[in-house]
Amino acid sequence: MICGVDEAGRGPVIGPMVIAGVIVSDDVELMELGVKDSKKLSPKQRSELFEEITKISDYCIRVISAEDIDSLRKSTSLNKIESNNFASIIGELCSEGDIAYVDSASTDEKGFEMDVKNKLKDEIKIVSEHEADDTYPIVSAASIIAKVIRDEEVRNISDKIGRDIGSGYPSDVKTRDFLTEWVAENNNLPPHTRKSWQTCKDLINKVRTKSLDDF
Repeated sequence: MICGVDEAGRGPVIGPMVIAGVIVSDDVELMELGVKDSKKLSPKQRSELFEEITKISDYCIRVISAEDIDSLRKSTSLNKIESNNFASIIGELCSEGDIAYVDSASTDEKGFEMDVKNKLKDEIKIVSEHEADDTYPIVSAASIIAKVIRDEEVRNISDKIGRDIGSGYPSDVKTRDFLTEWVAENNNLPPHTRKSWQTCKDLINKVRTKSLDDF
């Protein structure tokens, strides 16, 4: 059996990080479906492929909330959060002798590979590479699952808040405008925001400085 693991939402300032694992006996059907890195697909294509992938595979998802990310980062790194969850997913999906391909979260591919491997009880081969989602169909499939779930989570946050929060990435004008307006109105950050992110710290400091200047 071959397994692929990837994440969506490592860098956003709003919303969760979603990590997905997919396992199949071989990747022939995935190649026939035309899976590729989720970033190279339209939302419609991702949604259609999501339905097909979940029909022909076993899969596993971890949704790590913004609040949990903030809490965990007090004692560990984002890379460690990923490697812990990658290993948890692989341990759930794989058995002795399987092989798992992962999209390396670290600049040190081999170090990330060993970090995941050392957390596993069974002897499972780990292949850690940058841009694995563009190289291995099984990782492409995982990237699609993670991205579709992440986008759904972001839509749910927008619905709960009652405003369009954009994609949640700090480079997104909609997200930046939403955060700026919310903080100006409420003097705090909105729910589901990664308060440990520098973007948030800078925004809060800017608003507080402006408030002091008003005196």
